[in-house]
Amino acid sequence: MKTVVYNQFGGTNVLQLTETETPTAGTNEVLVRIMAVSINPIDWKIRRGDMKLMSGSHFPKQVGADFAGVVEAVGSGVSDFSVGDEVFGAVDVMKHGVLADFAAVPVKAIWHKPAKLTFAQAASIPVVGAAAYTALIDIAHIGAGSEVLLNGASGGVGMFAIQIARQQGATVTAVVGPKGVPFAQQWGANEVIDYSQQDVRSLNKLFDVVFDLAGKLPFHEAVHLMKDHAVFINPVPTPVGIISTAVTNLVANRKNKMLMSNPNPTSMEYLTKAVENGLQIEVSRTFPMTEVVAAYEYAEKGGYIGKVVIEL
Repeated sequence: MKTVVYNQFGGTNVLQLTETETPTAGTNEVLVRIMAVSINPIDWKIRRGDMKLMSGSHFPKQVGADFAGVVEAVGSGVSDFSVGDEVFGAVDVMKHGVLADFAAVPVKAIWHKPAKLTFAQAASIPVVGAAAYTALIDIAHIGAGSEVLLNGASGGVGMFAIQIARQQGATVTAVVGPKGVPFAQQWGANEVIDYSQQDVRSLNKLFDVVFDLAGKLPFHEAVHLMKDHAVFINPVPTPVGIISTAVTNLVANRKNKMLMSNPNPTSMEYLTKAVENGLQIEVSRTFPMTEVVAAYEYAEKGGYIGKVVIEL
């Protein structure tokens, strides 16, 4: 089968399309014929070697965490899935990758694909959807009447965050670039700010939650936008940040929380129901696997709406 691998840390040029042996499904695994794999920033952070302490330095490595496809075979311990089922899911990209014709994945890492979604849309759910769910539901505990500020809301996580917040009854202010304005409005944001026209720091408004998806509104600058007991969410945790915020949060009224998330049954069940209730998934662009280098170059430049997906 065809598989994308790399044999050293580096840029997109280290990615190679090669032939490998088709895996078999273990006892509690499902063999999936991969139809689509979405691209996430974690992919290139690992590939560049930024996370080698967690990913290790053994090669070859594969790429791709979340995917959608069709069940090709099931292990002897699997009862919830059958050959021919359409599924989506995610693997631990620190250890594995799914950008290949087939992947053997643990049964606990897949879910039935919502029938209304394309494979590309379904592959876009797990990583960014779980991040948005964890931030807003598990960490911020938003509900009806919550005032939420999403800074940088037109990418994958922002797309889900706007819609999750609105489905929970929160009021959403979304900060996006010019291209993102109509999408943020379409996804239901109550107020949309074009950052090329207005600096979010100038807002004369206080929020219960500030989620800095753009990485350009640090906690010390966001404090004046936060109500007492409000929560600031940082989607790029660091070891030092995790330790320091844990200490300061013990005494501070306004909490600075580091986001760490993984797809799990609770978040995926929630997101599947949210899709049934109208949650929209925008796929900015798709690439064939033969153009994997171009796909990652496009994704790493940023500036696109929603998600970028590789289709097989």
